[in-house]
Amino acid sequence: MVSSEKNGQAGAPAGRSAARTRGRPRSFDRATALEKALMAFWEHGYEATSVSDLTRVMDIGAPSLYAAFGDKRSLFEEVVQEYGVRYGSFGARALDEEPTARAGTERMLREAAAEYTAPGRPHGCLVIHAAANCSTPEVEESLRERRNANIAAIESRIAADVDAGVLPPATDAATLARYTGAMIQGMSQLARDGATRAELEALVEIALAAWPRV
Repeated sequence: MVSSEKNGQAGAPAGRSAARTRGRPRSFDRATALEKALMAFWEHGYEATSVSDLTRVMDIGAPSLYAAFGDKRSLFEEVVQEYGVRYGSFGARALDEEPTARAGTERMLREAAAEYTAPGRPHGCLVIHAAANCSTPEVEESLRERRNANIAAIESRIAADVDAGVLPPATDAATLARYTGAMIQGMSQLARDGATRAELEALVEIALAAWPRV
């Protein structure tokens, strides 16, 4: 009787432990999973990347994805934030660090040529490409706001140079900023279509020729 009771007591915890092990969610590195999701969205866009695609590339189950990141849209929002920090901040830095709007724009375009064609990752810009064929209004609007904010930042920098006399008083800051935005977006698409860094850099001088001089 004593022996049987001991065996029963010893066996129960082991069984419960095994059950807990089988039911415990699989652990994973969140930063690594986020980077894999970023690459998937960057390569295929928002609409064409399904939850099953994400769980496959992130190597996690759907329950783990939802628990760690929320739904697909929430994950994408975090991806866009991460992209902005790791890959998309070169434009803002160029405008902030260069002495004039023209110099900042030239640096921005040249760095775009390098960033959009960098080996080992998808080409072009995630924020621009992810909006293609997007039929989710909230995502489409969020990406549009980001693109428009970038153009507004360029316009503000140009307007400051006009006020400072660096650019002629008649300079149309809004149009020149939109022109620069169109160049950035066009370079992104050209990179996805196979244009090389040198081919994109060849466009920079042409783009800068449109800038007025005092």
